[in-house]
Amino acid sequence: MTIKVAIAGARGRMGATAIQAITEAPDMEVVAALDYKFEGQYIKDGEVVPDGGGIPIYTSLAHLADFDKPDVLLDVTDPDAVFQNATEAIMQGIRPVIGTSGLTAEEIDSLTDMAHKAQIGGIIAPNFSIGAVLMMKFSVMAARYLGDVEILEMHHDRKLDAPSGTAVKTADMIKEVRTPHIQGHPEEQEHQPGARGADVDGMKIHSIRLPGLLAHQQVLLGGEGELLSIRHDSFDRKSFMPGIIMAIRHVMEGEDFIYGLENIID
Repeated sequence: MTIKVAIAGARGRMGATAIQAITEAPDMEVVAALDYKFEGQYIKDGEVVPDGGGIPIYTSLAHLADFDKPDVLLDVTDPDAVFQNATEAIMQGIRPVIGTSGLTAEEIDSLTDMAHKAQIGGIIAPNFSIGAVLMMKFSVMAARYLGDVEILEMHHDRKLDAPSGTAVKTADMIKEVRTPHIQGHPEEQEHQPGARGADVDGMKIHSIRLPGLLAHQQVLLGGEGELLSIRHDSFDRKSFMPGIIMAIRHVMEGEDFIYGLENIID
């Protein structure tokens, strides 16, 4: 069976990577694109064209579902659009694969509940890179023994949300094994607000946004007389391709709604 995939955000750089990954997969095809404009036009070779021969663009998921009947909606848009897109997908019986960060805990709970009631699978992947997922898993292993943790995440300057979904997910995973406590000197003072970064159960997250970067994260774990540094770097969006394919195949196999690729990697 060929898995039919619609992509929200297909005109973006991540969308182009997703199109390439799915096109190269022997058991998948891109059948449509969901966008906020260019209704009735097509994506062909990375450009929007008025005539056929490419991926049809829709501004309505309901119309898209009627005409192209996708099995999966891969969403690589932005935090402002993803929740509504995923909600409509579940209502249409389309399995959501979400590659956009910025969803709140309440929104994740809501999507999980909707998918469970609809009995369809879904996944939220803050990071599609297998290496990044392993970095998070290794960090959790280390935090059992080295509980003073700071997370440094670095991304391109076009990224909208801070901290990144990967950093938030890393902190959430570490919280499960780390006893909450305040790090640093008990009388520490910030002479510039935000100098110590965001605080998660006493852990600190620092966000850097610069041109030239893509997606990078370093987890620093300190102990008496030692420092463990676990770092991952994505230099090319092609690093996300295996994770995209893995996530799409997984949602077709079950009815569970998953937050994080680490849950489907042994």
